[in-house]
Amino acid sequence: MSFSFRQAYIFSYNLFQFCGHTWILSNTIARFFTFGQDALADTFYSVGFVMSLCQLLSILELFHIADGIEKARLLPRLIQVMEKNVLLIMIIMLEEIQSKPVVCLLLFLWNILDLVRYPHELLCLMDTPSIAMLWTRYTLWIPLYILSVATEVVTIYRALPYVETTVSSSCLNSTVSTHIHLPFVLMAYLPVLALGASVTVWQLLKERQHHLEKWCKKMKRK
Repeated sequence: MSFSFRQAYIFSYNLFQFCGHTWILSNTIARFFTFGQDALADTFYSVGFVMSLCQLLSILELFHIADGIEKARLLPRLIQVMEKNVLLIMIIMLEEIQSKPVVCLLLFLWNILDLVRYPHELLCLMDTPSIAMLWTRYTLWIPLYILSVATEVVTIYRALPYVETTVSSSCLNSTVSTHIHLPFVLMAYLPVLALGASVTVWQLLKERQHHLEKWCKKMKRK
């Protein structure tokens, strides 16, 4: 009974994430075809809440892996979840950058990554995995992830002038001085992001090899 409940829970979670990201992609594409390039300016305003909700709930995946409900490596998932939520917090706090095309591209890449991952998880839960979905999940996903990390770096770089302005305004309006220079913190975060992404890609390559070898052995038995 406990096992059935756990399976129903993880299936519902993956289905919710899949539906949420499907809505985001449909909304983004519909707005682009309706308004053209003008839609890029307010993409975050139209899909930001649902994207933030999906990424906030993705923190639960760390508990899923730790509890054994989901079979995956904890370290790469921890890095992916944290880097997305850190970037989202920054974007939410800086309204000036929300209308930048790079933010639209970043949300689009995140959306595609999750739309590649969650359907594969659902198929595995139903014991109906396909080789095409397996290849997409563990091969195509890696260059897409690298591209998303590069976009995250550009987003942080583009945000630096706005962070500087925001910090300067806060210091003028506050009687309390701060020793934390936020632009410097963001610059220091960039090599941490690059290191975390490198570790994640290394772990993903090992995971890819494991799953593809497992699939090949399964096909040979048949």
